[in-house]
Amino acid sequence: MEIEPAPPMSSTSFFRLALVVGLALVGKSASHEHHDDKIPEGEAVSPDPIIVRSRWHVPLQTLGAVIALLGYFLGHAHGGRQFAHNIHASFATILMLLLLVQVLLGIYLKLHLEKKSQNTIHARIRRYFVLAHGLIGKVMPVVSWVQMLFGGITALGFCRDDHLGQCLAHFIMGSAFIGYGILLTILLLVGQAWLQRTGRSQEFFDSLIIAAWGCVNTFTEHRWGGPWVKNDLQHTSMGIVWWCAGLLGLWLSRKRDGRPKRNLIPAMVILITGWAMSAHPQSLELSTHVHTVFGYTLMAAGAARIIEIAFVLRDRGSVDEEGKGDEASSWQYLTPFLLYASGLLFMGATEEQMALLSNAHIHVSHVSYILILYSIAFLLFLFVAMLLNLYAAHAWPTNQPVAMKNAGSGVANGAIPLTNGHIDRRMRDAEEFELEGLMSDDDDDGNDVGNKDARGGGGCQA
Repeated sequence: MEIEPAPPMSSTSFFRLALVVGLALVGKSASHEHHDDKIPEGEAVSPDPIIVRSRWHVPLQTLGAVIALLGYFLGHAHGGRQFAHNIHASFATILMLLLLVQVLLGIYLKLHLEKKSQNTIHARIRRYFVLAHGLIGKVMPVVSWVQMLFGGITALGFCRDDHLGQCLAHFIMGSAFIGYGILLTILLLVGQAWLQRTGRSQEFFDSLIIAAWGCVNTFTEHRWGGPWVKNDLQHTSMGIVWWCAGLLGLWLSRKRDGRPKRNLIPAMVILITGWAMSAHPQSLELSTHVHTVFGYTLMAAGAARIIEIAFVLRDRGSVDEEGKGDEASSWQYLTPFLLYASGLLFMGATEEQMALLSNAHIHVSHVSYILILYSIAFLLFLFVAMLLNLYAAHAWPTNQPVAMKNAGSGVANGAIPLTNGHIDRRMRDAEEFELEGLMSDDDDDGNDVGNKDARGGGGCQA
C-alpha cells in the first residue's frame, strides 16, 4: 500500500498513521484504507468487534488436519506390539469422521458460495453450517482428550473384564476434575463478561452440574438388585451428598430480588469429597498413599475456594473494581491448579496402575510418583494459561478496561457491571467464536447502510 506525502499533522494524527502502518506491516490491514466514518460522535473508537476471526485459524486447522491424517494412517503401519480389538481403534474412526465433516464445512464456508451463486439455498443454510462448524470445533478438544486416554489404556492393556468399572470411575471423575479446573481458569481469565451476561452466579452452574452428577452416581455406583460389595455404599452415599448439596447451592445462588449471589456450597462439596476419598480403603499400600494425597489435594482445593469467595473476593465476582483490566488475584490461581492435580492423581490411581508400579523392578515410592503427577499438573496449567493469554491478548488490548466501577446494578457473581455501552459491545463481540467472521459479508453491508442512514437521520444511537 503506497502512502502519499501528507501535510504537517498533529501528534494524534501521527500516532494514528503509525498504528495503521504498523498493522499493515504485520498483514492485518493491508487490504483496506484507514477510515473513521464509523466512530460515533464523542467516542474514540467505533463499536465494531475488536477481532472477527484470526488469520491463523485456517492455517492451523489445516496443519492439525494433516497431522491427524498422518497419525491415523501411521497407526495402521506400526510393527512390534499387537493389540486385540480395542476402544482406541474404534473411536479413531469416529474422530476422523468428525474431522472430515469439520474440514468440509470449513471449505464450504470459505468459498462463500452464497455470493457467487444465484441459488438462495446457500444463503439460508450458511448460518446453520457456521453453527455446526463451531460446535464441532468446540467438541474436538474433549474427544481428542478422550482418545488420548484410550490410547494409553490400550497400550498397557488396562480396563478389561472386572477392571472396567473402577477404571471408568477413575478416568471419568479424574477428567471431570481437570475439566472443572479448566472451566474455572477460563472464567477467571476471560469469562467474566460472559458470566455477567447470563445474569447468574458461577455457583449456580457449579451447583447444577453437582446435582446432576450426584443423581447419576446415586443410581450407577451399585448394581441394584445385587449384593453391596467393596465401596458401593461409600460411592452411593457420596452421590447422595452431591445432589442434596447441589439443590441447596442452586437455591442460594440468587438473592430475594432475583439478583445472582455467591455461595460456598460447591466448595464445601469438593472439600467433603476430598475427605471421603482420603479415607477410601485400598488393597495396596501404594494405592492407599496415592488416594490419601488425592483426597488432601481435593480438600485443599475446596478450602482454597472457600477462602477465595469469602475473604479474597468478599462475595464479589472480581478483585478489579477500578476497570484497569489487571490480572486476577494470585490466590485465585490456586483452586484451578489443585483441581488439575486432583484429577491427574485420581486418574493415576487405578488398580492396574498401582499393581504395575508395586511390582516394578525399580522401586517406585508414592512420593516420587505423586511428584511426577504434580509436575504434569504444573505443565497442564501452564498450557491452559498460555492459550488463554494468547486469546486475551488479541481480544482485549492491555489498555482496554474489562470492567467498570460498580454502578449498583445487579450482575453475575456480584461482579462489576459494564457501564459503557460501547465497551460492553466490544467485549461481547470479541468473545464470540471467531467463526462468526465467516458469516456472509452481505449482512455486514446491510448493517453498514443502516448505520449510515441512522446517522444521517438524527445522529448515533446509544
